[in-house]
Amino acid sequence: MLECIEKILLYSSPFDNVEDFVWSNDQLNYNATWGLLLAIGEESKRIDNGLKEDYPQIPWRNISGMRNFLAHDYRGIDYDLVYDVINVNLPDLKNALVDMVDKVECDKELLKEV
Repeated sequence: MLECIEKILLYSSPFDNVEDFVWSNDQLNYNATWGLLLAIGEESKRIDNGLKEDYPQIPWRNISGMRNFLAHDYRGIDYDLVYDVINVNLPDLKNALVDMVDKVECDKELLKEV
């Protein structure tokens, strides 16, 4: 999820508004971001519920719900909503995930490399 967030922030950083973000590069940046948001939503379902409870400020159900919406209603996606999620919600999710790293058993060196 952290890798996806970093890529999304990289792909969206050159743009100051939703129209430029969505329509630039034949929608390459937007489509890459769409796929990464889908992956974030899917992976969010795999985080331990007890761990999620430590971060009530993160809308976990909305994250997985957005995944379902992105996957099943592609033509109905609100570009402004996607852009807001990137700029408003992803930084908070990133901070929570970084904080979670110290709470889970994993290969810390591998994680640092990623």
